Amino acid sequence: MDQDPRARSGACCPNTGAGAPVRRPRRPAEETREEILNTAEKLFRTHGYASVTIADIAAELSMSPANVFKHFRTKTSLVDAIATRAIEQTLHALKALASDKPASERLAALAHHLMQEHLAEQKDAPFVFEMILVTINEELDCGDRFREIVVGMIAEIIHAGIREGVYHADDVPRLANASFDALACVIHPVMTGMEKAGIMATRCREVVGLIDAALRSPLAK
Repeated sequence: MDQDPRARSGACCPNTGAGAPVRRPRRPAEETREEILNTAEKLFRTHGYASVTIADIAAELSMSPANVFKHFRTKTSLVDAIATRAIEQTLHALKALASDKPASERLAALAHHLMQEHLAEQKDAPFVFEMILVTINEELDCGDRFREIVVGMIAEIIHAGIREGVYHADDVPRLANASFDALACVIHPVMTGMEKAGIMATRCREVVGLIDAALRSPLAK
């Protein structure tokens, strides 16, 4: 019997035996980048930043490490991108906070939301704290982005308080930055990881009360 012509011409199905590489369908660069970020975040949260390599992330995605490096030059750049994405998501959540409330209530809601978010993150995913330390030690851009967002929201609240006639401020940017620094003891992720939730809640109320009282004083100008 003659040999099947498909076998002679190599037109049969491709080799799918053990060890054969899995070809990934070509995707837009942004989709690939997002998939890398999702996988890296999952592995960092599950195993810890220090324990996961670029090769581990690539293997999980069935791609080469070179393909990961094409989108993210270093492991720390992955952390920066993950943190920045989380911060942008936080911004949307913060904007959803009721804006029709008095300024003092909005300030308290902002501080409480950020504190609770960081407390929940570290409780549900202990390895998140390790990533936070990376962002601080490496002085990644995401830290500046977080400050920029929160200071901007505090400035909006101060302006609202001025319109209400309860806050007195001539230099709103300066006071917004000072308020952020005062709130750092309850909204900075490292600080929230060093104290019990009940103590943090009390501290948050007291610090917000102090900022609110200062902004109400004519001396705040």
